[in-house]
Amino acid sequence: MDGTRIREIRLQQHGSDLLLNIQTTLLNTMTGLEVWLLAIGLAMDCFAVSIASGIILKRIQWQPMFVMALFFGVFQALMPLLGWTGASTFSHLIESIDHWIAFAILAYLGGRMIRESFKEEDCRHDFNPASLKVVFTMAIATSIDALAIGISFAFLGIRNFSAILSPICIIGFVSFALSMAGLIFGIKCGCGFARKLRAELWGGVILMIIGVKILIEHLFFS
Repeated sequence: MDGTRIREIRLQQHGSDLLLNIQTTLLNTMTGLEVWLLAIGLAMDCFAVSIASGIILKRIQWQPMFVMALFFGVFQALMPLLGWTGASTFSHLIESIDHWIAFAILAYLGGRMIRESFKEEDCRHDFNPASLKVVFTMAIATSIDALAIGISFAFLGIRNFSAILSPICIIGFVSFALSMAGLIFGIKCGCGFARKLRAELWGGVILMIIGVKILIEHLFFS
């Protein structure tokens, strides 16, 4: 084999390795993007409740606003961890249908958020967003969906704590940031524009898209 042919083979191998590295990088990027989109979808409940709380507060009050955003962020991070911990003990028993379960969870949560986004709600609320008891209750209520997402993480093959740590931190951070943004938005913009925003609608759409993508990947590309 002459030198020219050898160089051609090496170039082809180098090109194949480069293409593989690019594909791997893109896959990792998409995986990270999905986590951020999932976090945004989950945080839409927090965002909507925070807007309502901001409407009640009427003016910037940093201490109760920070406390509410912190509670929402912590519970949104804690609930997926609890769901993942519980489901990890038996997820290996249903590996053949784990993608269907993950899809069903995301589709249900997304569909419910979309349905609730079309309900007409009065802008007048009778809760106190500065009360720790109220904030604690709302933090639990808005994080129940995150518990189900944690269960879906186990079914998607996340087996160790180091792998779940990054997603739950992202979910907690996004929930905190969007809760704070929702509070400011509610104070500044009021109810009229908040209704038109339909945050829960877009959150539901995001969750359903991710669920469909998971199902398609497992059925046709695994």
